[in-house]
Amino acid sequence: MGREPRSTRRKFGRLRQFRSGRWKASYTGPNGQLYEAPHTFGAREDAEAWLTDRRREIDRDLWSPPASEEQKIAKAKADVVFRDYAKTWMETRTVRGRPLKPRTVDDYNDILTRHLNPTFGSKTLRSITVGQVDKWYAKTLVDKPTARAHAYSLLRTIMETARTRDRIISENPCLITGAGATTRKIKPKPATLDQLAIIVDDMPDNLKLMVLLATWTALRFGELVELQRRDIDLDDAVVRVRRAAVRTDDGWKVGDPKSDAGVRDVDIPPNIIPAIERHLAEHVGPQQKALLFPPQNGGERLQPSTLYRHWYRARTKAKRPDLRFHDCRHTGATWAAQSGATVAELMDRLGHSTPQAAMRYQHAAQGRGKKIAEAMAAMANQ
Repeated sequence: MGREPRSTRRKFGRLRQFRSGRWKASYTGPNGQLYEAPHTFGAREDAEAWLTDRRREIDRDLWSPPASEEQKIAKAKADVVFRDYAKTWMETRTVRGRPLKPRTVDDYNDILTRHLNPTFGSKTLRSITVGQVDKWYAKTLVDKPTARAHAYSLLRTIMETARTRDRIISENPCLITGAGATTRKIKPKPATLDQLAIIVDDMPDNLKLMVLLATWTALRFGELVELQRRDIDLDDAVVRVRRAAVRTDDGWKVGDPKSDAGVRDVDIPPNIIPAIERHLAEHVGPQQKALLFPPQNGGERLQPSTLYRHWYRARTKAKRPDLRFHDCRHTGATWAAQSGATVAELMDRLGHSTPQAAMRYQHAAQGRGKKIAEAMAAMANQ
């Protein structure tokens, strides 16, 4: 059997030996409170040395009460600097229970490195004031309102987590109303059927289907470059969107689509099925996991620059130099709305989690202002 714990009283302090053989030291401070060493000691001499140090502190008026656990936690929180907290925040941040997407992490890192850390990185969270945030906002990205809004929104969100979840600060210093909101400056104009035909005709043969799918099924670029042979079901005439690829500073990363709603089956309009069949026969390997749009000169995925080089020339030929590749998705969504699709149907087709984005296409489909005005005038002339 092990030894029973035994205590040894001393002129100053008290030693206690446990059954394990280790020693615990404690003493009564000048304030009459009992204090214990923060850890046990393997040898009695070490425990006695610790008590000797405490006695010297008391004799020389250098002693102060050890911090309580609550005080230690409070001090640790007070010492947290923005740069370290933001790094941990990104590593632990979840959206609907999932970690941040690789592209989002890259975007946030860029904002932190270029716009937030130079001003706030070395400051403790508790030292960041409303005035400091206002001053930073007044001078940051004033000629780039969208990037400015994104930077402010990230700062506000990080500080709000520090306030509500971690209780490091009592108030969020980001109080500028509307500073994190963006105003849509570019109002995309959908392509016409004739313009789309010109663009498709001018694209290289291996990229014609990419434009058709981007328009008629409204897939995102990241979804398109990750499509594989197995994702095309011609029996049911659907594209099964299960993955998406994003280009980051560390190369391509493949994961889930942009949102939970992004995992979807999109019905293929019958008019492009012949083009799909031809593309599968001529440009896609026989393996089920063969990419639909493999890179022509090596590499993991089709590079955006490769697509854009041909896209810019084709859109110019169609006399639509304003048309972005992403506007193919906007065009397809508008056409779907014009065909009578409901908001819920648009959300399902586009992979949207909320109705707000889908509503834009409903408005576009309904925005026949001139026809409405003409009809109103006809009523007056009756």
